[in-house]
Amino acid sequence: MKSIFTIVHIFGLVTMGFSGLMSTCLITSKIADDGATTAFYQGTLITFLFGALMFIPTLRMPKKVSRQAGFLLVASTWSLTPVFCTLPLMIYMPGLSFIDAYFETVSGLTTTGATIFSGIDALPMSINLWRHELCWIAGMGIIIFAVAILPILGIGGMQLYKAESPGTVKESDLPPRIAQTAKALWMVYAGITVACMIALRLAGMDWFDAICHAFAAMSLSGFSTHDASIGYFNSLSIEIVLTIFQLLAAMNFATHFVALRKQSLKPYIDDREARAFLVLVLGSCILATLILWHAGTYPDFFTALRYATFNLVTIATDCGFSNQDFNKWPIFVPMWMLFLSCLSASSGSTGGGIRMIRTIILMKQARLEMFKFIHPFAVRPLKIGEMIVSNNIINSVTGFIFLYFISIVILVFTLLLSGLDFMTALSAIIACFNNAGPGLNEVGPASNYASLSDFQKAVCAFAMLLGRVQIFSIVILFVPEFWRK
Repeated sequence: MKSIFTIVHIFGLVTMGFSGLMSTCLITSKIADDGATTAFYQGTLITFLFGALMFIPTLRMPKKVSRQAGFLLVASTWSLTPVFCTLPLMIYMPGLSFIDAYFETVSGLTTTGATIFSGIDALPMSINLWRHELCWIAGMGIIIFAVAILPILGIGGMQLYKAESPGTVKESDLPPRIAQTAKALWMVYAGITVACMIALRLAGMDWFDAICHAFAAMSLSGFSTHDASIGYFNSLSIEIVLTIFQLLAAMNFATHFVALRKQSLKPYIDDREARAFLVLVLGSCILATLILWHAGTYPDFFTALRYATFNLVTIATDCGFSNQDFNKWPIFVPMWMLFLSCLSASSGSTGGGIRMIRTIILMKQARLEMFKFIHPFAVRPLKIGEMIVSNNIINSVTGFIFLYFISIVILVFTLLLSGLDFMTALSAIIACFNNAGPGLNEVGPASNYASLSDFQKAVCAFAMLLGRVQIFSIVILFVPEFWRK
């Protein structure tokens, strides 16, 4: 019972927090006089009242965050918060169905960037800001943000952090307390976002576009204020800025924190995950460039390099911007981009997918198994650098990757059963599950997800949620043993 009080109490607090986030768009709408003021006024009021009705009555009740409550809170927060976030969209656009509004807000809060909207350029400034604020606030995770303020309420946050970040977590050189760690990572996240805004403004964007696209780049969401995405600007300097900041956002923010604190690049050099990520992605850019150039897709090497690099980086990092319709490229390149979206992003980043550290562990485990096959009596531990990886972590990684692929297979077959063609179904699930945004065919970069049926959108929304919480946090709720004391 205490755990139920805790879940209701914290979810009420989070809901009131989102009403505060809506109020910034309310102010923006009033200043811009963009016609969405009533939608944000009503949305803010309804969201705050619902949050207060959950938060205030449980204020003095005993609170306890058990393991079960931690996972249940993660799942409920990610799945129910988007319901309140749909209010401004549905009030401003009465013809918008709930499933379309829910799909859009889930896409924002999971930093996927898939959209059902057309005519984005004509949307009110406050509506576009709302879409991008959802991405940014969710970039480092709704729960880890709550963890930073839970100690103020007298509620410990370690259980929530473990539920949000299963698997390997880097702790060296970070503040010792979980709340301090969360605050430190958020400070780094906010600081790099401001730097991205300034760089985009200097590269040629106006301030509003610079703010929105900085939010999207650092959260790796890929939302844009234009239907043509980054192709609208047709600017090499903007593409270079976004490429750099997307690469930064796909690295572990703990590494950024340590590098800034030590004022040294050595933490990046020592981070094997960051090195593997950069080598794989930048090497793939050269490979994609050579393929596009050889195929005659672009007239010269440097044009091919420009478009291959930007679009490959944005999909590999699970962001989802575009400046070309890569759906028309030689099929190897977009399929390789989607493959990279499965494994490139680092742990502790705003990206999705398997994460690079799990890929490294799995590769080393496969190599170790071959060594043991040749030398059956040898004893050799699995090591990453000088650190020995425990069997518990190896088993966790193996289990996660099995669940990852079996989940994708089940969801793809579900879309195929609904009548979708294979390439659209496969690319849509991979893009949504990895929180990467655009897929291929019907959901390619030149179109969006609006053509899907309500059922297909619901499946894709579930894929976004499952990928964002790293599978375990939802799947574990359906295991009977988890609920036994």
